[in-house]
Amino acid sequence: MNVWQTTRFRIDLGKPRVMGIVNVTPDSFSDGGAHGSSVAAMAHCERLVAEGADILDIGGESTRPGSKPVPLELELRRVLPVVTQALTLGVPISVDTLKPEVMRAVLDLGADIVNDVWALRLPGAIDAVARHPSCGICLMHMHREPSSMQLLPMTGEVVCEVGAFLAGRIEALQSCGIDAKRVVIDPGIGFGKTVAQNFGLLAGQKEIIREAGRPLLAGWSRKSSLGAVAGIEAPGGRMVPSVVAAVLAVERGASIVRVHDVRDTVAALAVWQALRTQESKEKTT
Repeated sequence: MNVWQTTRFRIDLGKPRVMGIVNVTPDSFSDGGAHGSSVAAMAHCERLVAEGADILDIGGESTRPGSKPVPLELELRRVLPVVTQALTLGVPISVDTLKPEVMRAVLDLGADIVNDVWALRLPGAIDAVARHPSCGICLMHMHREPSSMQLLPMTGEVVCEVGAFLAGRIEALQSCGIDAKRVVIDPGIGFGKTVAQNFGLLAGQKEIIREAGRPLLAGWSRKSSLGAVAGIEAPGGRMVPSVVAAVLAVERGASIVRVHDVRDTVAALAVWQALRTQESKEKTT
């Protein structure tokens, strides 16, 4: 349970890992356009690694609420040059995509992880990762699709539904011969859920982990639910609540946090780890 098998790395999840976000897009909800060119995106990759990112997650298509699909050729033009260069940085490289064609292209380059907000439900997606028998996989729960998910969010209690969905997707992969050790799960904070439901998922993380039987990745960074409770409208102003949410997610069992603010999250988790270490020492004395 504490190891994530990826193409080039067996990632030890015995300590929380920080995944740094690299959006090679003009329209991502928080930093769209800031790293839109290959040169700017690569500089951002290097900065995040220097700040302590354990994993980089590169994406060429925004999945913010209301976003429209990006043509395949455009997504490939955005992503492939950055992935090619980022593979030299010595950390696992994840690619955030739902397109099987992009999955195949980046895995053929040597990418370590496919991070799919659609949980490999599109035709050909499972085949794409099955062709690379060691690549890591992140399966996320999304209600509906980006263009409509917040117009008609989920109803009712979500923890059981999300946990059952993710467990079912793992079973689907295993039936195709894909080892569960390659998989982590993401409950999909903000993807078709209300503010209360998102915080319900945080409160119920351990139940979701038990249901799916795999480590959990939490993606709270700069999300609108944080803005709603903190009274901060601009995504770029949500660094402090994002870091708090990352620590709370780890405290409740998350193994990986996907963040924009790597340096601050790494520092906060160092404080959390120091406390945990001291508590462990006191228990043994």
